[in-house]
Amino acid sequence: MIVIDNLTKFYPSKLGNQYVFKDLSFVIPGGHNIAILGRNGAGKSTLFRILAGSEYPNKGRVITDLNLSWPVALTTGIHPQMTGQENTRFIGTINGVANLDEFEDKVREFAQLGERYLLPVRTYSSGMRSRLAFACSIAIDFDVYLIDEVTSVGDMKFRKRTKDALTEKSKQANVIMVSHEMNELRHFCDSALVLNQGRLTFYDDLEEGIANYQAL
Repeated sequence: MIVIDNLTKFYPSKLGNQYVFKDLSFVIPGGHNIAILGRNGAGKSTLFRILAGSEYPNKGRVITDLNLSWPVALTTGIHPQMTGQENTRFIGTINGVANLDEFEDKVREFAQLGERYLLPVRTYSSGMRSRLAFACSIAIDFDVYLIDEVTSVGDMKFRKRTKDALTEKSKQANVIMVSHEMNELRHFCDSALVLNQGRLTFYDDLEEGIANYQAL
């Protein structure tokens, strides 16, 4: 499980602090593939980044002994001045991958960047960067995969490969997913977290969660 403990997150503005969460405490149960649902501006992306550790709360903390991925499908952690190969080996190192050569082989095969893999990432298109980031994530065995709009990665052929790969991963691990595509959520998820006015509600049944989200 993932424990959100007394979490507060705000962004300063000319009108004062704009709160996304204020003293939020919640337990996200384990053993579920969870869709995060909420209206635009509700704080889904902020919550997602806090869970991933790529953004910090102003107060409070997230407690878990699970190994969470960075947001899959985003280029978080990819350094533009480093080559694809250098990024791959660096990501593998900081995530404790034991066999970097094997890890690199998996990434290179999945990303399908060809010789561009050896060039600086700043020379890549946005789609190529996403493919590299996705390949690095999917080649690591996380307990929970944080998935952000996975259908936006690459062309149609690559999107099918990402969906197939994540479907396989979801058989041994869990996913927490943000997407505007209900069919995509129904494919991967069995339950839902609905975010509304800075509060979370967990629905064990995905369809019940979707219905409550759509009624907001």
